[in-house]
Amino acid sequence: MIGLEMHNIVRRLSAVLILSTALAGVAVAQDGEGSQVQVRTDHHMHVHSPAILGFLPGYCASPGRQGPCDPAFIGPLTVDDLLKDMDAAGIRRGWLMSTAYLAHSPMMVPPAPDAHEIMMSANDFTVDLARAHPDRISTFIGINPIADDALGEIARWKGDPAVTGIKLHLTNSDVDLRSPEQVAKLAAVFAAAADADLAIMIHMRTRAPDYGASDVAVFLSEILPHASGVSVVIAHSGGWGGTNAFTLSALEGFATAIEHDPTIRRNLFFDLAQVFDETTSAADLQALATLMRRIGVDAFVPGSDWPFSGDLATYYAEIYPRLPLTEAEWTTIRSHEVIHRSIGAM
Repeated sequence: MIGLEMHNIVRRLSAVLILSTALAGVAVAQDGEGSQVQVRTDHHMHVHSPAILGFLPGYCASPGRQGPCDPAFIGPLTVDDLLKDMDAAGIRRGWLMSTAYLAHSPMMVPPAPDAHEIMMSANDFTVDLARAHPDRISTFIGINPIADDALGEIARWKGDPAVTGIKLHLTNSDVDLRSPEQVAKLAAVFAAAADADLAIMIHMRTRAPDYGASDVAVFLSEILPHASGVSVVIAHSGGWGGTNAFTLSALEGFATAIEHDPTIRRNLFFDLAQVFDETTSAADLQALATLMRRIGVDAFVPGSDWPFSGDLATYYAEIYPRLPLTEAEWTTIRSHEVIHRSIGAM
């Protein structure tokens, strides 16, 4: 989930035109130049497991948090709710991120004594959804990369065809990219994921008050090389939602490094989940588009962070077109599907 799951998400209440019943209920979004391009795959979605739903009341009331949980974060939505929303928006496949990493969050004070069992149950639940809906859902197990059981949990799923990857949330796990010890643990997780042939989705922004390009430099030099060819997706394009100085600084760090060494981009992608909304300024949208072009627009993929997005058809038809891209660039992004080398086309 975006950020610390603390800030309120602006609800999308405005009406949206769902295009053409002749498309058999498939809604597509329109960019500023008039093109209509369907989003094929949403690369960032969540459905809580029963174990996590049971854990959330204590977690949200924990003195270790800095604010209340957003209502969108704690709602008991199901995979049926998700699939119904995907159908209405014409989205063929969703990447479903387990929220199992919450069980080991340092924000839970005192720690849950059964955190390990909660984590395993949450991952079991999410993977079972992929088994039940193999044509619609790709699942990512969730772990805290600095927890003692992180490597064991990756090993537990090695070779399971129902698992596409792992989800890491550095903010929620309170990872410090300026700590050599924690960087080494994160690098070991990347290496284990690569050994298990699992893609990696990483919410990279940390709690550092000056997070940005310097953290990206550490990530690129000390962590990313251990991925050894598996796809790595940077959640929220390096931030935790919103286009702000931190997100732009992180993207600047990526852009500068890629311009110096284009091979960095080989298996590196960025999702656009909650990176901008109806309140994002025109100047910030232009700055974001400029950095995307420096990195390569084809490195960016659609994502919503459902359920924070609200209605998917509205989100993709009204929010995404605010970004000032060309028709060809939108076609590239909306049709993008990250292909994991062993999973094949999704």
